[in-house]
Amino acid sequence: MSQQQPVEEWHRIVRERDFDALEDLLADDVVFHSPIVHTPQEGKPLTMLYLSAAFGVFGGGEAPASGSSAGDGPGKFHYVREVAGERDAVLEFVTEMDGIVVNGVDMMRWNDAGRIVDFKVMVRPLKAIQKVHGLMAAMLAKLDG
Repeated sequence: MSQQQPVEEWHRIVRERDFDALEDLLADDVVFHSPIVHTPQEGKPLTMLYLSAAFGVFGGGEAPASGSSAGDGPGKFHYVREVAGERDAVLEFVTEMDGIVVNGVDMMRWNDAGRIVDFKVMVRPLKAIQKVHGLMAAMLAKLDG
């Protein structure tokens, strides 16, 4: 897999909300760092749970069902900048939630096979973090319940 391929695949997954393909992009031992939860979430099942909730929250609606394709959705989520290296990338995003502009970054690192091994999300400002916290908690409860 080329060094840009994981980033390109990530963009496609987000654009098409192709949650089934996300599982293939993640390494089994992936670690997810949430802007809300202070401990790293280890392993593919937990990372899939958190990213599924994030797809629903940042996409402005339901978490994606298998095979769903919701496009841009009402959340207006979009990437505005990208910095990529040989094995990692930082993708800056912007969206709006209930009139609050949310700005953040997705930081990812992948292995030689092109599978994401580390995924970190950072969000600003504080008002946005508080909004994301409430929406993520509700979405996680819905998905995990």
